[in-house]
Amino acid sequence: MILVTGGSGFVGRALTRELARRGLPFRTAGRRAGSCDFVVGDIDGATDWAGALAGIDQVVHLAARVHVMHDNTSDPLAAFRTSNRDGALNLARQAAAFGVKRFVFVSTLKVNGEETAPGRAFRADDTPHPLDPYGISKREAEEGLFDIAARTGMEVVCIRPPLVYGPGVKANFAALHKLASSGFPLPFLAIRNRRSMVYVGNLVDFILRCLEHPAAANRVFLVSDGDDVSLPVLISRIRASLGRPARLFPVPPFMFTLAARLLGKQAVAQRLLGSLEADITDSRAALEWAPPFTMEDGLKAMAAEQPLTSGQK
Repeated sequence: MILVTGGSGFVGRALTRELARRGLPFRTAGRRAGSCDFVVGDIDGATDWAGALAGIDQVVHLAARVHVMHDNTSDPLAAFRTSNRDGALNLARQAAAFGVKRFVFVSTLKVNGEETAPGRAFRADDTPHPLDPYGISKREAEEGLFDIAARTGMEVVCIRPPLVYGPGVKANFAALHKLASSGFPLPFLAIRNRRSMVYVGNLVDFILRCLEHPAAANRVFLVSDGDDVSLPVLISRIRASLGRPARLFPVPPFMFTLAARLLGKQAVAQRLLGSLEADITDSRAALEWAPPFTMEDGLKAMAAEQPLTSGQK
């Protein structure tokens, strides 16, 4: 039996659909009644998971305080640590006590850093360099989880995805998809960045591989579609999935940087113009895995707002 935390979230919904399709037994746990099988309330260092963990062999921990664009919390790092570090480690300690064999923790590529140099993708064995509270909290959770694994014998797997997209996605990718869907000419043709992303169907398939593959135990893995793209290529592909022409024109990238500095939107410019690549060579080789879906598959699913399954292309 598999316990999925955060089963009502974007990735959680896709994962539980696939678990049901494959006939794998699972239970969901979360904060609110009506959204999960077992309600645990707030997820922090004091959450009681006993009822949810009874009879569980494997855990996929998705529940987290996610990146917030306009965070009004007085101490964002403390808030992220409470949910993402303390909550994860508390769950892991209780899971080990209940005899759970494998604990899969979905972390973030932000543990590696915020940006990659041209031609230098992040690797799982790179020295971590998280810069924002979200990435820091996830890194601290990873460290604590491997300590628990060493002390208890419970196997831990940490997965660091980049931006995840697919039907029902919100936040940054939803905004970009809406902009591309407008059909207006866009000034991105001269941008030459490279970014890794992962379609939610590929992430789900990778999570399931990490649950079952012996070589996944006590490892960190990066995951992506294996198809890194620039912003203009991404816009062109989104528009192609909608049956529309690219309609891009060039504006020098320094103009975006200057405008962002004047408007105080440097973080937005970094996400648009910067590169963030993940090297998944080790993930492919160690787990004998390949992404079952292409980016075009994922974008077509978004255009139709219909999730794909691993048996559907």
